[in-house]
Amino acid sequence: SDEKAVQSDLERLQGEWTMVSGEIQGEAMPDEIRTTARRVAKENETTVTVSGQLSMKARFTLNPTKKPKTIDYEMTGGPTEGKKQLGIYELDGGEVKFCFASPGNDRPTEFKTAAGDGRTLSVWKRIKP
Repeated sequence: SDEKAVQSDLERLQGEWTMVSGEIQGEAMPDEIRTTARRVAKENETTVTVSGQLSMKARFTLNPTKKPKTIDYEMTGGPTEGKKQLGIYELDGGEVKFCFASPGNDRPTEFKTAAGDGRTLSVWKRIKP
């Protein structure tokens, strides 16, 4: 069922993650961001820190029945607090890939970014369950 699929992916997203790679609008994220970025998910809340500083906090909603699977962020902390961001995700073993539009923009349909599109693409690897 849809509910089971949501629960399954939610469980797989829990814990602490480190960034494998990232790009913003077609440009690779600088190493100092990539190497210090941490993502922690607890139930349906996620927090991302960079160099120990809060980058974003959000409540998220998953829809694993869509292709690609969709994720919606309701920003609860950081510079985009109070806004919504629409994205897609893909779980693969101990890694997860996200592609997000900037707040107020249409959900991406593929895992790509390009100059001026406002999108972020990131790949994360689990470090702690």
